[in-house]
Amino acid sequence: MANPYHHAVSSAKKWGGKAEDYQAIHDWFDESKMMMADFRHRALRHHAEGCFMAERIFGHTITNSDGRKVPTRWVAEQHVSEDLGRIPSMQDWFCHIQPQVWMGKTQKLPEESRDYQSMSVDQHDLVNDKRHTFAEDIQETNPMRSAYGVKGEY
Repeated sequence: MANPYHHAVSSAKKWGGKAEDYQAIHDWFDESKMMMADFRHRALRHHAEGCFMAERIFGHTITNSDGRKVPTRWVAEQHVSEDLGRIPSMQDWFCHIQPQVWMGKTQKLPEESRDYQSMSVDQHDLVNDKRHTFAEDIQETNPMRSAYGVKGEY
């Protein structure tokens, strides 16, 4: 489909409600067109992991304007299937990337960054206190959710 709006109209026909109920999810999938304005933009979100990511951002369900709860993953899978005819894995996309020399270049870390084992207990605690899991971040106020006006439920 050419535009996220058409995906949203398709969702409304499939599950009821209005196109606006689904627009944020479909906009999110096609947002990568800002960076790559051809089919390659789909490699970033149009795959199974992208469908699960949409669920993390928008919640497990959305409630459309008819009051029906619709699983977010259904909407995500609909979008990907309409664009690609199937739901590929991320590996299906990435295995077609032609490796370039610059992609594998790494720099050595400074000695103090590599020597985690020699840190004191206090230093370990400081490092560990700064670690957050993705799930913990999602449970807190998520700017992605508010940026899309998300009212989904977990």
